[in-house]
Amino acid sequence: MYEAIANQAKCAVCELIEVAGLKKGDVLVIGCSSSEVGGKKIGSDSSLPTAEAIFNAIYPELKNRGIFLAAQCCEHLNRAIIVEAEVAKAQNREIVNVVPQPKAGGSFATTAYKTFENPVAVEEIRAQAGIDIGGTLIGMHLQKVAVPVRLSIKNIGEAPIICARTRPKFIGGDRAHYNDSLK
Repeated sequence: MYEAIANQAKCAVCELIEVAGLKKGDVLVIGCSSSEVGGKKIGSDSSLPTAEAIFNAIYPELKNRGIFLAAQCCEHLNRAIIVEAEVAKAQNREIVNVVPQPKAGGSFATTAYKTFENPVAVEEIRAQAGIDIGGTLIGMHLQKVAVPVRLSIKNIGEAPIICARTRPKFIGGDRAHYNDSLK
């Protein structure tokens, strides 16, 4: 089971990186319900082995490309975000003091906190793309204009996934001209 979900997660992340045009220094937010991946109701059956399988499949892909992972905590920590300290500094985010646990923060965020070189928690982030695994509601951590992305991978385990990329706001009116490379 773990090998299958790891492969699904890796494929989804690699596909989203390409579709979203993520580049070095960008942030990808992931909210992951390990309960939903295992076919249970969100928040009911947190699983470190499930979260670790997903994390260990995607983190090297992101790190090798210089893309930062932001791991969203569950609602018990107000959907705080676990990131590397350099991301918090680059986005001028205030660090908050909390260490996620499987039942208070979630197994995925717990795994990120244990694995990152210099993990910190922040209350919000502005990511360029994201994957919501199992209905974790990542939208609050994306840049202002989120665009749905449909991938060939629809589920990780039993959990449906919803993906998004972001783009700059279009401002102006009928006379405005836009840079097509930013769409």
